[in-house]
Amino acid sequence: MWFWLSIIALLCWSGSDLFSKIGCRDGSDRYSHLKMVIAVGVVMGIHAAYEIFIGGTAISWEILLTYLPISVLYILSMTIGYLGLRYIELSISSPICNSSGALVAVLCLITGGIHAVNAWQFLAIVCVCAGVVALGIVEAHEDADLRTARQEASNYKYAKSALALVLPIIYCLLDALGTFADSLVLQTLDEDSANVAYELTFLLCAVVCFVYVVLIRKDRLVPKMEAPKYIGALCETAGQFAYIYAIGDENHVMMAAPIISAYCVASVIWGRIFLKEKLSIKHYLAIALVIVGIVILGLFDA
Repeated sequence: MWFWLSIIALLCWSGSDLFSKIGCRDGSDRYSHLKMVIAVGVVMGIHAAYEIFIGGTAISWEILLTYLPISVLYILSMTIGYLGLRYIELSISSPICNSSGALVAVLCLITGGIHAVNAWQFLAIVCVCAGVVALGIVEAHEDADLRTARQEASNYKYAKSALALVLPIIYCLLDALGTFADSLVLQTLDEDSANVAYELTFLLCAVVCFVYVVLIRKDRLVPKMEAPKYIGALCETAGQFAYIYAIGDENHVMMAAPIISAYCVASVIWGRIFLKEKLSIKHYLAIALVIVGIVILGLFDA
């Protein structure tokens, strides 16, 4: 069962990447990232209600407040990630965002010393960091005419921009901080309760975004434009559900983790097929280096 749950998590999270990209890529919609937060918050709020009233998960103000700083880190990282999707190809953004595992390992090195990670994990950190740096160099030095030529068949064109790389890197940093803090807090907090606290906090953020976007800024929520966001939100929540149970199988976690961590490979494939994204060979080599590192980290559950 762990194998199929891992595959479901991989497909759902890569699907979330794809539909979030479709829902947030329109540069003319200034609030697309906030509308994505609304969609995810609504779906997560529904799931939280199910867990509380049907699943019997315990929740309290104390749990909400204890987990609040971590929830804020995760939600802020995702919001910034959604904003970044309008400036860069999904094929580049997804591997960078998913490099957060390497930063968690770096934090373990800083707090626990060189013995906090093994040789394979250290190699993975080097691969991921080198790959991200290489992506940045390739993006910064790519000729404008070559960029335009390779984007001819793409659904969207992207100009060279420092912001395009900075936003997914910020996502990566915030997500890594959230994951590192998660590993500490979950030593004393029930995982199901923590997940519900996160989902309820996301719902609150969705309400705040709705008030700002719809009631204050008077922007409309057009069903046709919002549909991909809600599909992405469903994929995100379903992927999280499958991930928890796949990783929960302690006898197979060493095999489940690398399968799931490779979902950005699927995101790159979906970007090529459905979004017509075409990168240079240098881009793909840098992305391959990042993905190798991510899979190694997943193998050792870093």
